Amino acid sequence: MLAVVTGAHGIGGEVKLKLFTDDLSPYTRFNAGTLTLKSLRGLIARFDEVPDRNAAEALRGTELTVPRSALPPLEEGEYYHLDLIGLPCVSTTGEAVGQVVLIENFGAGDVIEIERPDGKRFMVPMRIEAVPEWDAKRLVVDTAFVE
Repeated sequence: MLAVVTGAHGIGGEVKLKLFTDDLSPYTRFNAGTLTLKSLRGLIARFDEVPDRNAAEALRGTELTVPRSALPPLEEGEYYHLDLIGLPCVSTTGEAVGQVVLIENFGAGDVIEIERPDGKRFMVPMRIEAVPEWDAKRLVVDTAFVE
């Protein structure tokens, strides 16, 4: 998911977006080709398929997606949030602690939310001190950050 529609903007079919990427401009087709970007001004977008405010309002909550193949390649140490969601988490001592259920960014970097088997959740910053290892199979959380 690159963005989500948060509502209509004006009466001409524009929508307001919440972005989950630094730059949406490289992409023109979303959601398996059902939405075609006509224009983008900051957080305001217009799609060819959205003629008026009513159609724009109907898109509220719609996630804008592109195929994985359209995303740029990752550099060493980078990840896509979707790659981390659902990963099992273990402590540095090998204890199973849960799985990644959410990733937030409050401005100072990503924060991983982990749900324990009992349903309780805790958050860990996605920094080397807190998450010394991760790959496509699991996330290792330093025991000092495990509640």
